[in-house]
Amino acid sequence: MIRPVLFFVFLAFLTWVPGAHAQKSVPRNQGEVTLSFAPLVKTAAPAVVNIYTHKIVRERQAVPLFNDPFFRRFFGEGFGFGLQQPRQRQQNSLGSGVIVSGDGLIVTNRHVIEGADAIRVVLHDRREFEAKIMVTDEKTDLAVLRVDAGGEPLPVLHLRDSDELEVGDLVLAIGNPFGVGQTVTSGIVSALARTSIGSSDLNAFIQTDAAINPGNSGGALVAMDGRLVGVNTAIYSKSGGSHGIGFAIPSNMVRAVLRSMGDNGKLVRPWLGAAGQVVTFDIANSLGLKRPSGVLVNAVHRFGAAARGGLKPGDVLLAINGHEIQDNATMNHRIATLPVGETAVLRVWRAGRTRALNVRLTPAPETPKRNETEMQGDQPLAGATVVNLSPALAEELDIDPFLEGVMVLRMVRGSPANRLRFAAGDIIKSVNGQATDTVKELETEMHRPAERWRIAIQRRGEVREMVINR
Repeated sequence: MIRPVLFFVFLAFLTWVPGAHAQKSVPRNQGEVTLSFAPLVKTAAPAVVNIYTHKIVRERQAVPLFNDPFFRRFFGEGFGFGLQQPRQRQQNSLGSGVIVSGDGLIVTNRHVIEGADAIRVVLHDRREFEAKIMVTDEKTDLAVLRVDAGGEPLPVLHLRDSDELEVGDLVLAIGNPFGVGQTVTSGIVSALARTSIGSSDLNAFIQTDAAINPGNSGGALVAMDGRLVGVNTAIYSKSGGSHGIGFAIPSNMVRAVLRSMGDNGKLVRPWLGAAGQVVTFDIANSLGLKRPSGVLVNAVHRFGAAARGGLKPGDVLLAINGHEIQDNATMNHRIATLPVGETAVLRVWRAGRTRALNVRLTPAPETPKRNETEMQGDQPLAGATVVNLSPALAEELDIDPFLEGVMVLRMVRGSPANRLRFAAGDIIKSVNGQATDTVKELETEMHRPAERWRIAIQRRGEVREMVINR
């Protein structure tokens, strides 16, 4: 009983302090005393669903006799491995999701449904549906599911422009933590544009102190207008529980994934074709910038949108469509949230002044064509399948899009290439001193009569030469 009294005495004191009453005052009516998030929760919560996944896991069950310490001591840890009995077990997991359209589209985290053999969605009103995977995206850790409600209405949570958020805004996190059932927690936006979190490549996360725990993944981060501003995806924790630092994928990235979905389950997103480094204090001074900001461009791909728009190495990219750029991660995030075909305005610092470049955004090009070919004949690369590298293929393989040349994609086990220790990912730079920039050139060089081959390959950034005698 002491705390409420002291609280109201303190509020009364604030009304007496000169100037304080303009900002704070005691509640003037019953409505102000009973302020609540309940109306907002009643609107938003029905569109947040529970997601249950099932996966069959194969594992070997050791014969109990071989687990005896006596046998393990004298015959080694691997004794009896070949006699182990295979068995199957069902692995279950849970997470959350958000219904974002009336035709049954549900957004969740990719890691929630990864590897699942069956996915079941349970709505707030206890209706249950089998879900079909429409798209999974490792680069954003997002997945889109679809359920068929048979024409029945579904509650929907509409997306808000996440760029409108400011640090200090109130938000609600809705999900199913630890499987206890739908739970709502409140907090504020603690920070914006957090990169290098580690759970995806293209996101600049919203940070919040609203309690997020295991099972909240894929759930909704809701603004005070009842719209979706983020999809809860990760927490910073040393114990597995909430420590007041949670991260959500911005709704603008969710919108971009929904917009970029193709019928084949693949996403088509724009590719700028530029990379650089963070502008430090010393770099800013050397370039005449008032403060360290932006990305110093040190690579522009000749087939990329940036090159066509006039971006050059040495430029400092300061902003995209008015949004400041701090590093490569925020640059890639900003481009990824824009639609293919849109013209982006890049603000760059060049030769001591600021200028604007209009860049029409296009997907990563497949230039040159991949020309996938299995090498054959009496030569060291026989059995290796090689391709021409391109930005589009690099995106598929999640490798550096600036790599060029001929790459080993895979190989037949036991083939000459396999026995000679060539490996998938090797880039063939030259054969007997002749550059091999295309598959056609590589085929030509490998089929020339020779008693010895000197093959230069690039592996993990290092170039080495292999000498092979016939």
